[in-house]
Amino acid sequence: MEAAPRNAGSRTDAFESPARDSLAARFRATRALSEALAAPLSDADATIQSMEDASPAKWHLAHTTWFFETFLLRDRAPGYVLHHERYPFLFNSYYEAEGERIARFARGMLSRPSLDEVLSYRRAVDAAMEDLLDREDCAEFVALGIAHEQQHQELLLTDIKHGLFQNPLGPAMFEQGQRFAHEFVEGWMEHPGGIALIGHDGGGFAFDNEGPRHRVLLEPYALSRRLVTNREWDAFMADGGYRTASLWLSDGWAWVNGANGEGGRIDAPLYWHGEEQFTHAGWQARDPDAPVTHISYYEADAFASWAGHRLPTEFEWEALGQQEDASGGDQLDGGTAVLPRGTPSLFGSCWQWTRSAYLPYPRFRPVDGAVGEYNGKFMSGQFVLKGASCATPRGHSRASYRNFFHPHQRWQFTGLRLAKDI
Repeated sequence: MEAAPRNAGSRTDAFESPARDSLAARFRATRALSEALAAPLSDADATIQSMEDASPAKWHLAHTTWFFETFLLRDRAPGYVLHHERYPFLFNSYYEAEGERIARFARGMLSRPSLDEVLSYRRAVDAAMEDLLDREDCAEFVALGIAHEQQHQELLLTDIKHGLFQNPLGPAMFEQGQRFAHEFVEGWMEHPGGIALIGHDGGGFAFDNEGPRHRVLLEPYALSRRLVTNREWDAFMADGGYRTASLWLSDGWAWVNGANGEGGRIDAPLYWHGEEQFTHAGWQARDPDAPVTHISYYEADAFASWAGHRLPTEFEWEALGQQEDASGGDQLDGGTAVLPRGTPSLFGSCWQWTRSAYLPYPRFRPVDGAVGEYNGKFMSGQFVLKGASCATPRGHSRASYRNFFHPHQRWQFTGLRLAKDI
């Protein structure tokens, strides 16, 4: 998800721009939400890095600011002087075109700058950005910067959750959020099959990996109207699901038996312990009717086999998702504790694993320059997830959105929706 383009070159159309009249307001709201999410954190909280996959909250706040400073202020604001000459080395993510940078695993070593200094950096860049927000030639990159920061808002929440989970005290980041009744709808959503158009339709913002729009042939299928729940996962565990080799892919069986980097065999979703689970509000009793989350692709695939069904392809999910309101369901609306709950929407609560490898669509070509590094170079060894989660800023996702992670990763809000052939 980390991203920051240098120059879109001759193919800036790969990142569609939203309506210009709302851009400045959306920029300010996005920047404010990031700081609201980080507001409960101490300087020490914001500095910790629990694993290489995660980054410190302070780094997320600075990296998203570096994006706007580098690709808008530095390149498009005459006379602009960098806030700090060494910040590009500290806060570049993985962009070779932007030169050397601190190693990803070492981000947690950055005790300086302090959280207060990072917030000052944000204020300075935000003030300088005001002159660019209404410029037509900057709109495309402002839109990309907003979408980029929204991705990092979700990462900030999931990364700090993993960090606080390492503390034996089980500290809470937020007070317990409001609990909602689940709105499950039972049954299946059927699709007759046939030729479907997949990919972004060209209206509004989209990342380059969402296109080009193309045709796929679907056989008749159905998706479950609801996500798999904690109660169902308990039944899977009680039936020996984690110890039945026939349910697991070969790589998954190796992973569940210790080849996972998590310090031993896997026997439950991440953050589960007894009847409790770790949340942004600390340890809480686990709701059996809430969607199961923080599971790997391997776990999702094994459960689907146990249930006598399968995971959907990304194309099956998208063909039905095109008929839904992508801003619906359980998604992030403010700086509060997040916890998945069941809703009738295909979107929200948990990102949903598909059985589709993350690969380029027909006729996909990376954009010239560093913007081509945003998504294209990661099209190997990962699987696509669809929908959105309770930590995804509302309005960020859409049916064509392609999230992607390695099959063993599960610190994100990842869950599953079953599919079947009909």
